[in-house]
Amino acid sequence: MSRQIFGKTPAEGPEVETSAAPAEQPERRAVRKPLMGLDNLGASREGQPVGALSASLSKLSERGKHADEIEKQLQSGRTVVELGTELIDPSFVSDRMPISDEELSDLVDAIRDSGQLSPVLVRPHPETQGRYQTAFGHRRIRAVTILGRTVRAIVRNLTDEEMVVAQGQENHARRDLSFIEKARFALSLEKRNFTRATIMAALCVYKSDLSNMLSVAHAIPEDLVAAIGPAPNTGRRGWIELAELIKKPDTLEAATKAAAAPLTQIQDSDNRFRAVMAAVKPSPAKFKTDVLTDGEGGKIGKMATNARRLVVTVDRIHAPGFAEYLLEKLPELYGAFAKQDARKSGP
Repeated sequence: MSRQIFGKTPAEGPEVETSAAPAEQPERRAVRKPLMGLDNLGASREGQPVGALSASLSKLSERGKHADEIEKQLQSGRTVVELGTELIDPSFVSDRMPISDEELSDLVDAIRDSGQLSPVLVRPHPETQGRYQTAFGHRRIRAVTILGRTVRAIVRNLTDEEMVVAQGQENHARRDLSFIEKARFALSLEKRNFTRATIMAALCVYKSDLSNMLSVAHAIPEDLVAAIGPAPNTGRRGWIELAELIKKPDTLEAATKAAAAPLTQIQDSDNRFRAVMAAVKPSPAKFKTDVLTDGEGGKIGKMATNARRLVVTVDRIHAPGFAEYLLEKLPELYGAFAKQDARKSGP
């Protein structure tokens, strides 16, 4: 008989169903419901020994406590089994970008030296009997496979929604998913028709954050993201800026070419992102710089100009007091200019 033992909200963990042993269930019901004949306890005192009834109640209570303890252990995830990694398939949706065996070496060494300290979470495969599907712990499973060991796992019955929430929240707790990995995960869930509420619960984000993630994931092609990589130190603003810049086809082509360049690919992921941005971000217009003089050849500052701005710098050493004078006169100068401009554009 199947019974639900987890009643958590998505923020706390997925609801899980497990099977209780048949012998435990009648005993647990007996503890929670009136025992047969207790409503006639006065007659029992005359006809049966009180000690026998007390012993029966005590025995039932102890068994009930034992069942409660098993349930608590299941809830806290302390029931761990050993599984062959050949029986475990990945999740139906990826939340991380792939890494090489070399990048996984630190985890492999740690498990080799200290064992697998944290179990992974799997569910019975919904389509293939005798197999399992990973909710979280993909990298631990891969590391254990390299070592040729069995994996320590918690097996729970999870719906698709519960599985993606568990998958997303475990990585959120570890704080090691980059912005673009979260965005790709959100897009994958959206494509599988998960509700916005489920996606927000899986990523532990607000509606506005999710909108930004999905906007970026829709705007930046998958092959470009894959070429750049997870870029763990590149945050939301950088990816949003890139998404805006590549809206033009020629800019997208430049970004793709820059990302695929051999000199870019030998760099780490964050530097690959910077290389792409350098290829598509407009360079600031160069300034033409001239020296400001006092009319007699004396230097009082410099003037830098380009198509967008004029920058005047006053040297306080060579022209003491001129900076304050200029600041005082600027409103008057601009007022005179505005009147003259109005006359030029008037009827």
